[in-house]
Amino acid sequence: MMKKKCSSGRQRIPIEKIPKKSHLQVTFSKRRSGLFKKASELCTLCGVEIAIIVFSPADKAFSFGHPQVESVVDSYVTSNSSPEYNRSGNGHQLVEAHRSANIRNLNAQLTQIVNELEIEKRRGEELDRAWKTRLSQFWWEIPLNELGLQELQHLMFSLHELKNTIAKYATQIISMDQTTIGPTVIESGSNGFIPEPYYIFDTKHTNAEIYGNTLSLSFPY
Repeated sequence: MMKKKCSSGRQRIPIEKIPKKSHLQVTFSKRRSGLFKKASELCTLCGVEIAIIVFSPADKAFSFGHPQVESVVDSYVTSNSSPEYNRSGNGHQLVEAHRSANIRNLNAQLTQIVNELEIEKRRGEELDRAWKTRLSQFWWEIPLNELGLQELQHLMFSLHELKNTIAKYATQIISMDQTTIGPTVIESGSNGFIPEPYYIFDTKHTNAEIYGNTLSLSFPY
């Protein structure tokens, strides 16, 4: 018969201050969340008003209140008519501590937002300068590595349109020259006669050359 393995089971954690600082912070965060969760459940189940103010080991204030911390503390202060309590001013100190903590948190958030806004403002100014520089250039002079996919597609379409426009214009010029002037025939020794000017135009591949009037157009397929 096999012996059952002895197990210590769930051991009770001694309630004492945690010496290690990193473990202390982790435990505080977990226990604080659990405390606020239990307080929220108590408010929901029993409809009570609760105010909890906790200061972390780094002296940072955290609070939970239903409906609000200030209203609960103020209600507690006004309902407590003990002269000794009023002289000590503990309730007012709690309220002031909570308000001061909220002000510090709001100031920190405001500073962060202002810094982010300043960064975005500088980034916008840089984009404006880059855009103005790009507008001052001819569109075919813009470096291709600075263009996005949509801009590259637009550039390719513009180049095709330009190629077709130049090809049509070159065809019109050649047709006008041939109908109005006609070829000039000159004698070239014993090799016969050579027409001048001499034209070559390939409409299939949109290549055009004019020798004599010095017009040469060449486009890729």
